[in-house]
Amino acid sequence: MPKYIVVAGGVMSGVGKGVTTASIGKILQEHGYKVTAIKIDPYINYDAGTLRPTEHGEVWVTDDGGEIDQDLGTYERFLNVDIPKRNNITTGQIYKTVIDKERQGEYLGQTVQFIPHIPNEIKRRIKEASNNYDFVLVEVGGTIGDYENIPFLFALKSLERDVGKKNLTYVLITYLPIPSHIEEMKTKPTQQAIRLLSESGIFPDFIICRAKKPLDVVRKKKIETYANIASDNVISEPDIETVYQIPLDLEKEKLGEKLLKEFEIKSKKSPNWSEWKKLVENILNPKKNIKVAIVGKYTDIGDYNLADSYISINQALIHAGASLNARVEINWLDAKMFENDKKSSNDLKNYDGIIVPGGFGASGVEGKINAINYARINKIPYLGLCYGLQLAVVEFARNVCGLKDAHTTEVNPKTSAPVIDVQPAQRQILEKSMFGGSMRLGAYASILKEKSRMLKLYEDVGRVKDDEKRIQELMKDKSQAFRIGLLEKNKKVVLERHRHRYEVNPKYVDLIEKNGMVFSGYYIRGDNTKLMEYIELPKNDNFFATQAHPEFKSRLGNPSPLFYGFVKNCNK
Repeated sequence: MPKYIVVAGGVMSGVGKGVTTASIGKILQEHGYKVTAIKIDPYINYDAGTLRPTEHGEVWVTDDGGEIDQDLGTYERFLNVDIPKRNNITTGQIYKTVIDKERQGEYLGQTVQFIPHIPNEIKRRIKEASNNYDFVLVEVGGTIGDYENIPFLFALKSLERDVGKKNLTYVLITYLPIPSHIEEMKTKPTQQAIRLLSESGIFPDFIICRAKKPLDVVRKKKIETYANIASDNVISEPDIETVYQIPLDLEKEKLGEKLLKEFEIKSKKSPNWSEWKKLVENILNPKKNIKVAIVGKYTDIGDYNLADSYISINQALIHAGASLNARVEINWLDAKMFENDKKSSNDLKNYDGIIVPGGFGASGVEGKINAINYARINKIPYLGLCYGLQLAVVEFARNVCGLKDAHTTEVNPKTSAPVIDVQPAQRQILEKSMFGGSMRLGAYASILKEKSRMLKLYEDVGRVKDDEKRIQELMKDKSQAFRIGLLEKNKKVVLERHRHRYEVNPKYVDLIEKNGMVFSGYYIRGDNTKLMEYIELPKNDNFFATQAHPEFKSRLGNPSPLFYGFVKNCNK
């Protein structure tokens, strides 16, 4: 039977539940256990696909095509595992499933009520995601006291009864503020969180205290008394420079040993943190510094929201930098600043590399194209992600192939040279207003050309063999096999996650390649249509892009090949 660790937050959001949950999972992995994590999001949305990144943070995409809260991305980055979309549970999913079952007569005429049907469906989902794991971390989103959390806390208390208290432990993550006018750490918010949690019949076994400074003995004793738990189980987690330091700090407090003792089990192996410590040291004290410009469209909303909107790109650069012992300084540039004055692109000469990330819509497009043009002509390292590939194709078609009107039909539906367009099969779906169904979502296979720059990037970090194993797993699942597409004999294949609906128009591929751009990777649909996945310039090793979102597969110690290659180019 799996062991469950339920993680709940205090009376304010943003205290770091996601990274702390991921850190606990990493610690248990180091003790030899197989770990997975579940994120409960109490909002009524079915998933995160329709949520604005600037309001809710980045939309994370799973291998099996889920659009998920960004915390699942945090789990994957720490645990170095692929987590399926079923590990994200929302209020919308639960109620929709219960209503669908009622309409289909599965309740055999019962009166369908909040209790027991809603908690039972929550428990069913949790148990289904728990199969074949030693430990299951269940993070309850939101804060204690939120009305929308009540069904989930009730269900988790019921799960405790099902599996027995010896197989389930509660962790409360809370924040201790230090008001500037008195400079004293206050425990009252933590006390209130404990009281509110107890109203659901839940009493924390561990309390992890977030604060600007380490928890002192006086505060620890106060919490021990109020929570009625041993002071050893009150854990200090002060602010740090990098989130990847958190597992190391929690291990200093012997959290792993304490958790295993709570479950009355022993460590399966002695933890080895040497490689993780080396990477953290590289993040904190790198030998080199490089400056990267990310030319995007969400730069006028404030730094805090922007960081969450592109958090995976940020983390992928950190991972690549850690492996190369370099700090990547990110500068977010508004694409619109390059639109009206092409000379302003000269400002890009101050950067070691340029990234154009994914996005939707026409805002700032011409500015991004001007930035791409500057990078190509001046051979500044360039990495295009999704929209960044599409606009690189547009720029090349205009300025090298002579197609002055070249564009994407997303921006200009009437262009005479639609080098980026929606494919016919997708257009039929769009005409029915089924926008989500027209997207390519999840991990798709790409066949890489021999002797290409792309193939070398993937081979340099050892990803080809890993992806081949994953492809074999996906091919056994009938619901996922279509993502692999048609394969070609003796060709190397890799997997990356996608979230887009526009493609490079196959009608223009030959013309573009005749003029010097290489499409070095492609996906073959069941109808033999080739969809272009990668571009590169043989005369410029510094310039490449992908239709995918490789940032979703980047982890500390296992960086994305494209980000690794990009940072390496910036480091020359």
